Amino acid sequence: MLHFELVTPARLVRSEEVYMVVVPGTDGEFGVLEGHAPFMSTVKDGTIKLYKSQGAVPEEIQVQGGFAEVSAKGLTVLAEHVEG
Repeated sequence: MLHFELVTPARLVRSEEVYMVVVPGTDGEFGVLEGHAPFMSTVKDGTIKLYKSQGAVPEEIQVQGGFAEVSAKGLTVLAEHVEG
């Protein structure tokens, strides 16, 4: 499983183990699975799709701006704003 954290400047929004996350990067959407190579990307306004398991219907989270970091620890998205 992939460790996923969604953070805003004000608070930790989510911290959980998931199957896959699709992030709206400024250069296009990208999916992250467990074991993904480390990298960083800026995030554009859009929808993060959170898959709890393979083949699951994704949960959608609206975000505005920020950046994403994939590391050995998992995926962290630091968003300027999260809806809801």
